[in-house]
Formats: sequence, structure tokens, C-alpha cells
Amino acid sequence: MSGEVLVEVAGQRLRLSNLDKVLYPDDEYTKRDVIDYYSRVAGVLAPHLADRPVTFRRFPDGVTKPGFFEKNASRHAPDWIRTVTIETPGSTTGAESLDFAILPDLPSLVWAANLAGLELHVPQWTVGPRGAKHSPDRLVFDLDPGAPATVVECCAVALHLRELLVADGLDPVTKTSGSKGMQVYATVTTTSPTRTSDYAKSLAERLERDHPGLVVSRMAKNLRPRKVFIDWSQNNPNKTTVAPYSLRARPRPTASTPVTWAEVEACRTPADLTFTADDVLDRVDEHGDLFAPLLKKGPTLPR
Repeated sequence: MSGEVLVEVAGQRLRLSNLDKVLYPDDEYTKRDVIDYYSRVAGVLAPHLADRPVTFRRFPDGVTKPGFFEKNASRHAPDWIRTVTIETPGSTTGAESLDFAILPDLPSLVWAANLAGLELHVPQWTVGPRGAKHSPDRLVFDLDPGAPATVVECCAVALHLRELLVADGLDPVTKTSGSKGMQVYATVTTTSPTRTSDYAKSLAERLERDHPGLVVSRMAKNLRPRKVFIDWSQNNPNKTTVAPYSLRARPRPTASTPVTWAEVEACRTPADLTFTADDVLDRVDEHGDLFAPLLKKGPTLPR
């Protein structure tokens, strides 16, 4: 299990290790399988990571053991991995800045998978060629169901959100979280780092007023049971959200999966929108990248 193998991936040399180590015991899913998944999904995943600093959630001993978030990639990265230095106010490490990895291609994703970086989290903004932070170009609503609510209730909220966003001239897309909830996204253009958060909050509060038995926009946990919390704060430039197609550290190798609005409308049970890595690869073959609209420049964020 501790053996290493030297491979060449798209012109870059990589040393892979512990390929037979089981990372998802319930499915006997190994690190080899994780690397294979990220290799095969790279064509649709990498464009959504281009120029976005990645925060890893690593599980070197598998999902049944504690994992950890890692932002500072420089100590692991080969010289061909692009890193950018980002200020990190309030970091638990006490560091004023950290060196984040950018994963825009197949070799970079294989490198990350070999670190058992199962989950890839990114902000809603990109960096320029010299590492300067741009204004947000994506709007996200993170829908978190409070038990006994499930992703079924999230779908109902997502459809309400879609109606409001379309009315404002936006083109929303949606995906499962790979865990218990889902997210709704839209591309936007703004010059303000806080405007997306303000806009998302206003829509979340509006839906809470219109659907008080279904939606909550406030973070207090005592308000969440039986409702769907719309976490508009994920638009804070200091926060990240799991990337589309990223694996999740659940008992099985589920992934954050783009879905069609027809699938959202048809959802009746959580199983309807639960997808493993193998399911995702089949869906990419069938649908291509359902998140492709996010790769286009968005309209000006409405006021």
C-alpha cells in the first residue's frame, strides 16, 4: 500500500502513492478510484476552477477518520502548480496570507487527488495573472435543510429562487451539494465585493416573508427545523463553496452534481438527487457540463 509509482500526466511528472488505500470503506473506493474519477471528470471540472484559489478538505486516512481543511499549498506543490498569495484575515493559523493552489488542468487535479484532497472548495471570484483578486463573478445561494426537511424541500425553494432570478434577468443553474442540500448559482457582473452578498440577502429575506413555513434566512439554528435555510452569506469574499463535480467526504463517494431544472421539479425523494462518482461520469457523458452557463460573462447585478 505504501508503494509509489511515477507517472506522466499531460507532460507533467507526478509521484503517486498509496493507490490501494481505501478512502471510502462502505464502497471499497480507493485512492486509485479517486484519482481516476478526478482524471475523467477534469474536462468539465477544471474550467470551473480556473483562476480560483482552492481550499482542500483532505482525508489521507479515509472518510471514517477526521479530515482537515488546508489552504496553504506551497509546502506540497511541485513547481509547475500555480499558487497565488491571498490575504487571510482572521485565519485560524494566525497567518496574514497563505499560498493557495490553482487547479486549472488535468495534472493539477491528479496532484490534488493524490493528496487525498477529496473536497475542493472555491470562492465566487477569480484572480488575475498576477494574483490580484477580482470582484465576484458568481452569485450563490446555499440551501441547507433543517431536519426533517430534505433536499426535496430544497428543490421547492430552488424553484422559487429561480423565478426571482429569471425575473431579474439572470440565468440560474443548480447542483446538489453532494451532502444533504443544494446550491443555486448565476453569473453576474459587479464592481463591488459586497454587492452579491447584499443582493442574495435581499432575495433570501423576501422568500422568508413570502414562504415563512418553508424558508429561513437567518442563521440561528433554532429557526431551522423543518425549513430550508438560505445561506446568502456564502457570497462573502472570504468564504468558499464546494466546487461542481467535487467529491464529498460522506460514507459513499457522492459528488456535488449539476442537475437540470426538470430534475429539480421532479424530485420526490432524496434518492432522486443523490449521485455517486460513477453516476456523475455517466451524467457527463449524457448531458455534458450542465454548469457551462457559469463560464460565460454574466449580466450586471440588478439593484
